[in-house]
Amino acid sequence: MSMKVAVLGGGAWGTALAMQMERAGHAVRLWARNAELVEAIRRGENPRYLPGVTIGGGLGATIVASDALHGADCVLVVTPAQALRAVLGTIGQHVPKNVPVVLCAKGIEHDTGLLLSQIAVEFLPGNPVAALSGPSFAADLARSLPTAVVIAAEEEERAAALAQAFSTERFRCYSTADLVGVEIGGALKNVFAIAAGAVTGAGLGASAQAAMVTRGFVELRRIAQSFGAESETVMGLSGLGDLLLSCGSAQSRNFSYGLALGRGESLLGLPLAEGVATAGIAARIASERGIRAPIISAVAAILAGRMNITEAVSALMTRPLRAEAE
Repeated sequence: MSMKVAVLGGGAWGTALAMQMERAGHAVRLWARNAELVEAIRRGENPRYLPGVTIGGGLGATIVASDALHGADCVLVVTPAQALRAVLGTIGQHVPKNVPVVLCAKGIEHDTGLLLSQIAVEFLPGNPVAALSGPSFAADLARSLPTAVVIAAEEEERAAALAQAFSTERFRCYSTADLVGVEIGGALKNVFAIAAGAVTGAGLGASAQAAMVTRGFVELRRIAQSFGAESETVMGLSGLGDLLLSCGSAQSRNFSYGLALGRGESLLGLPLAEGVATAGIAARIASERGIRAPIISAVAAILAGRMNITEAVSALMTRPLRAEAE
């Protein structure tokens, strides 16, 4: 069934998702703050975020949020995680009541420790909230390369309906009622992607990177379980799948950030890496819940300037030995 879909955010992921919604047969209106970006999208390109990708002439874009949201049957929120509160506080009143709001960014609010769904419920109490996550690069989706993601909502029927509506031959959506599990997996994998990039950038070798990703997944699983996440979710696309993709490719902004960090390069001007904001709050959450998360703590310390990579590696390698399952 064709819907009117509003996409909030004109970055690479927002543009790619808008293109996918059109492929799925929906009428799309994309909102972005930048007038030049909007004009470029109207011309069929997004040279700033998706260079070399032809968008097509059917994608409507606007700088007026109310225009994008008017009459929408579904809203995809693709603004950065740390900007969600400000965006919903500014334009939330234009979101039609009762229509599903699908959160497509990944992160935990730095100041409060809230998941993005909790922020959305705060501002949009009359709207059902869902999340879209999984191993996916915007450039791959924009070029219609095969991609699989998961859509989560507390009501399984709603998640399944959204998955059906969004899927095409090259974009496969699975569904789950484990909203919290999907959100936690998507948020924490960004922190480990920074760690993986730093290990690579520092020239510590493939063995060190494999150990870091494996033990990072243990930390992800522990924290997710403390939130009540299901083990199947953590082992699925939004957990292990997204972790593997993000920790192994320079296409990942978080991996690239860690790569520059490990090489000792300037971090100024690098694309937004959500893991930078998530690391500190994730370390705090782990500490408050009594969860051992040494890799998350090390990443947070490095980003805060309390430790360098050499010191972090030494601290990780000289921790008291334990059984692997502990």
